[in-house]
Amino acid sequence: MLRTLNPIETKQKQDECYLEEIPANTIERTGQTNSFKVLNNYFFKNKDIYISKHNRFAPYPTHSHTFLEINYMLEGRSVQSVDGEKIVLNSGDLLLLDVGATHSIGALGENDLLINILFRNSNINIDLLKDLRRSRSVLYDFLLRSSIKSNQKQDFLVFRTAKNYKISQIMDEIIEEYFLKREFSDTVIKSYLQILITNLVRNYRILENEPQSKTRRIMIEVLDEIDKNYTDINLKQVAAKYNYNKNYFSNLFKKEVGKSFSEIVLRKRLTQANVLITSTALPINQIAQAVGISNYSFFYKKYFEFYKELPAEQRKRGL
Repeated sequence: MLRTLNPIETKQKQDECYLEEIPANTIERTGQTNSFKVLNNYFFKNKDIYISKHNRFAPYPTHSHTFLEINYMLEGRSVQSVDGEKIVLNSGDLLLLDVGATHSIGALGENDLLINILFRNSNINIDLLKDLRRSRSVLYDFLLRSSIKSNQKQDFLVFRTAKNYKISQIMDEIIEEYFLKREFSDTVIKSYLQILITNLVRNYRILENEPQSKTRRIMIEVLDEIDKNYTDINLKQVAAKYNYNKNYFSNLFKKEVGKSFSEIVLRKRLTQANVLITSTALPINQIAQAVGISNYSFFYKKYFEFYKELPAEQRKRGL
């Protein structure tokens, strides 16, 4: 069904020129002659989510929009530009565009299928997704803070999800629900999108373009290990693993990461405890034990210092 040419594609294939598909009263021309902003009212009539197949055979001009957008490469390849940066999407890749991102798309070929998903909900944005990931991962926090572009607003994220079966499975379900117009499809799609966003955040990695020193590579490995083995990891074992003296490694870690090894491990344990406190009914003392802290008075003291609230108070508020 998606491969079948629609009237606009038929015309674009013949002329190789972009055919305006959006009514003039739903776009706002910007300072540039060929650039425009797409307004919400065209896509979101009585709905919060809009999904479409991107029309093939002609380049889509530079534009920006007032909503969050996902571009998912179902099949083939797409060359796009976001804020002046060239982005190539291959089959299975996903591009998340924030509100205000400047965007254009090169002409798609016969076998290129690009799916667009638009969100009305302005509460979902890239900064929120970054903060969510950052709050759960000591490695992500370190990479985000030390990123060369950390002081600049980033309007897009690229997810290389071609080998991620779960992401492709979720996307397949969303596409089928929308285009086959099954009963209760809107409700099902909203649920799937929440699962999709959560999985994207969980699997997102910051890719560093600059060459890494040996020390930095080791610290990235150690932070990743803390994220995975926070319950029983210790400085002596980690230092020995990399053939360092314990005290020397401790100083090296603090110099590179900005906090001591024990501070980073404690932070990971507390954030994981927060997840369990706010999402389960497990007793607080049992949670402290589960995250690797056996001294309960120490746990309560540090938890309050970190979250400015006691575990029971957080749970009572339903956070």
